[in-house]
Amino acid sequence: MAKVAFIGLGNMGGPMATNLLKAGHDVIAFDLSKDALAQIAAEGAKVASSAREAVGHTDYVISMLPAGKHVIDLYLGEQGIASAISKQALVIDCSTIDAESARTVGTGLAQQGIAFIDAPVSGGVGGAKAGTLTFIVGGAAQDFENAHTVLSNMGKNLFHAGAIGAGQVAKICNNMLLSILMAGTSEALQMGINNGLDPKVLSDIMLKSSGRNWTLELYNPCPGVMDNVPASNNYQGGFMVDLMAKDLGLALESAKQSGSNTPLGELAHKLYVQHQQDGNGKLDFSSIFKMLAKDA
Repeated sequence: MAKVAFIGLGNMGGPMATNLLKAGHDVIAFDLSKDALAQIAAEGAKVASSAREAVGHTDYVISMLPAGKHVIDLYLGEQGIASAISKQALVIDCSTIDAESARTVGTGLAQQGIAFIDAPVSGGVGGAKAGTLTFIVGGAAQDFENAHTVLSNMGKNLFHAGAIGAGQVAKICNNMLLSILMAGTSEALQMGINNGLDPKVLSDIMLKSSGRNWTLELYNPCPGVMDNVPASNNYQGGFMVDLMAKDLGLALESAKQSGSNTPLGELAHKLYVQHQQDGNGKLDFSSIFKMLAKDA
């Protein structure tokens, strides 16, 4: 079992750290939230008074933070922790950030002899709690192999996408497609409802036809069609609109930098930003279904 420093105990990070504890790892955690620290301490983790204190003498340092600026500041800022990290440790950032920020951190840590991978996740809060996340990793092959020791206790699928930053690119490509599928599925279901069709019957038809996709099969956005999804729980839980809007913004920035043509991604971004601005940011992203309703 490994000694792991875990920094960032939010909706995703908290359950991920819990799964490391369940697997028998020695976890020392830090978060700005005292409540989050109290909760993870009750589950058996040690808690640190600072990020710098947390990372000393550990085998792995895992971070899960909101944005690229937070990740850069944590490791390379004026109060950055890079100098406190063991040269034998592997740093794993699981935040979803822009690829350039991941590369900046990777380069900065490499200059101090510290290995780094970016490992954004897919699977949402439910996957974090169940330990079934998908990790999409960018970094050296040997560091990817090393990371299995801890990533396999938090996730079910581990992919090596390429060099540092590749994990972030793959993640935002996936989420851009997911947003397009969710908006398109919602639009088609709403049109069927407006024409008198039963959405469950229509969903069953499309699942056996060429319109079949992940959102229809596992995450239907229409309330009452599928059990145990956010749509049937007032769109609570899951992956928030705020986060989808953020990821789509990252995707469009990446598209701009790479000269990629993404008209559907741009439209999905506009839809989700509007949905967010209408006060739905904390709802699950499948709530875009409501925005497309006839009486919306």
